[in-house]
Amino acid sequence: MAVETTMMENRILYVRLPCNPIFPIGVVYLSDHVHKLFPDIEQRIFDLGTVPPLDYATALDTCIDEFKPTLLVFSWRDIQIYAPVGGRGGNPLQNAFEFYYAKNPFIKLRGALGGLRIFIAYYVELWRNLGLIKRGLKRAQKYNSQARVVLGGGAVSVFYQQLGKSLPAGTIISVGEGETLLTKFLGGQEFRDERCYVVGENQPRQRLIHEQPTPLEKTACNYDYIETIWPEFNYYLQDQDFYVGVQTKRGCPHNCCYCVYTVVEGKQVRINPADEVVAEMRQLYNRGVRNFWFTDAQFIPARKYIDDAVELLQKIVDSGMTDINWAAYIRADNLTPELCELMAKTGMNYFEIGITSGSQELVRKMRMGYNLRTVLQNCRDLKAAGFNDLVSVNYSFNVIDERHETIRQTIAYHRELERIFGADKVEPAIFFIGLQPHTHLEEYAFKEGILKPGYDPMSLMPWTAKKLLWNPEPLGSFFGEVCLQAWRRNPNEFGREVMNILEERLGCAELETALSAPIEAKEKQLVGIN
Repeated sequence: MAVETTMMENRILYVRLPCNPIFPIGVVYLSDHVHKLFPDIEQRIFDLGTVPPLDYATALDTCIDEFKPTLLVFSWRDIQIYAPVGGRGGNPLQNAFEFYYAKNPFIKLRGALGGLRIFIAYYVELWRNLGLIKRGLKRAQKYNSQARVVLGGGAVSVFYQQLGKSLPAGTIISVGEGETLLTKFLGGQEFRDERCYVVGENQPRQRLIHEQPTPLEKTACNYDYIETIWPEFNYYLQDQDFYVGVQTKRGCPHNCCYCVYTVVEGKQVRINPADEVVAEMRQLYNRGVRNFWFTDAQFIPARKYIDDAVELLQKIVDSGMTDINWAAYIRADNLTPELCELMAKTGMNYFEIGITSGSQELVRKMRMGYNLRTVLQNCRDLKAAGFNDLVSVNYSFNVIDERHETIRQTIAYHRELERIFGADKVEPAIFFIGLQPHTHLEEYAFKEGILKPGYDPMSLMPWTAKKLLWNPEPLGSFFGEVCLQAWRRNPNEFGREVMNILEERLGCAELETALSAPIEAKEKQLVGIN
């Protein structure tokens, strides 16, 4: 049941659980939204990302003792770790590949020991975060016996079913965005019809994450207010190279088979008014911020939203903020010459494109919904418009139906991107897809017998992790060898080295074969899901 208190009695403490120093835009937007609707509610943001690890527990205790919250809102950003980057005491992809694929027993042992360190760190982090939630609730209940917990964030939205088994009864687990859930809860309304469930009271509805979010009209975040409730705010403004997040839209309309964004954020794209986005940027600009990251799932998710992007960028030009830089994830198939000109003019100095494969055949099979030929032409337009900065291109090898010929096609495609932007400006980021719950790829894994329903997606046991780190045979061992060789030869340029080794071993296709994908009469479909 909702807490039986008046709005004046509510005191909300937002706790961002420890993670990499990334601007905590989720709790910032949530607290801003609550303040606009309930201006008398006392709020505070407490960011454990700015606290030394040994001080987590005592710092949380001190904050709760001072603030005496009636509602604790925890934000948990990260759990799964399948990526070719350092973290948790090592590089999880390198350790896994050394353990699974190295022929040298000493390298295999090194991978096993590195993997063990990550394994231990992973579970310690899980237990630590769960312990902080329980500790915070118990501490808050010393001052108010009716204190409650709401838990949300990216990790929670993906693993909401598993996390519920380890949390205190009465915890409200929020999936996706939490604004309307908190609005109803604080207003004394029934909130269980939102994307959430209450631990110990009910089980999550079937396909809860696939329910569409409640539409919300977003206005500019009031950073004058945020400064008053977030003592650590200036931590993120000290480094001039730091990118501060600004959201221009929510939702992603696509069906990429491995991606969970489209279910977490919903398929309905909701555009934030351009004037509000610029007003928010202006507040940060006046505080010295010059680097912005547009935190959308995709900055231009489809061609129908090109006009919205043009409007936003033109209003940034008109605002006079001429010395800024910005970056984003971009579907480069949705660029136009006008948009390219505005991107260069407004200071875009980095962008990421997740094409997954340079083979049009595999792009189609992965349900990614774009044309590689169009991407190349739009990249040429972007270069012609004056863009001379870094492009990160995400490749996920060994996807559905990968073979030597499609690898050669990806190499050809990547070399063409290098010819367009310059080899030193194109950074290939080599990923192996982390199989996520609630995706088409998970359904495919069930259909093919790779996974069984009821498996634990949070498990890091070797026999589970090898399946979730998507690198199946017959090419799994081949890619393992290639990646191990790349780490030996040039670990600081891992992605570029992988591309070089693949070309040395397999050669490079003609570009036209990468861009052409004739429809087969009986093309293998990933999985049929309505």
